[in-house]
Amino acid sequence: MEHIRKAILHYCKYQERCHSEVRNKLYELGCTTPDVEQHLTELIEINALNEERFAKAYAGGKFRMKQWGKEKIKQQLKLKKISDYCIKKALNEIDGKDYENTLKKLATKKAQEIKGDRSILSRKSKLYRYLVQKGYERDLAMDQVKELI
Repeated sequence: MEHIRKAILHYCKYQERCHSEVRNKLYELGCTTPDVEQHLTELIEINALNEERFAKAYAGGKFRMKQWGKEKIKQQLKLKKISDYCIKKALNEIDGKDYENTLKKLATKKAQEIKGDRSILSRKSKLYRYLVQKGYERDLAMDQVKELI
């Protein structure tokens, strides 16, 4: 039992984790359901596991490193069973100016890549789909399409 406690504490301290990741790891380590719940409670009490902190770190990291939009971040956090409250707090941490600048940068770069396409409709469609796939809101993506093509 003590080796599991040390292993899971190390797992949580190595990087921010969500409850579902830690729960899965505990089951992998062979814990039973009551043990899993006990370990989760202890980790929360000592603040080694904090879902809001995880959500903020995840959202900030995905935005900075992969330039994901808020929609994609939100979708991925929901898949990790993060509460709507924590998701909202995490998305509010993303600076509006940085978000806008990143969107413009991505759109401009993609518009340059596809400028060889003959059809304007094709270029508009490709740019729009790219921005939505990156997780940017549909209205913001459409604004970029209108501005650049």
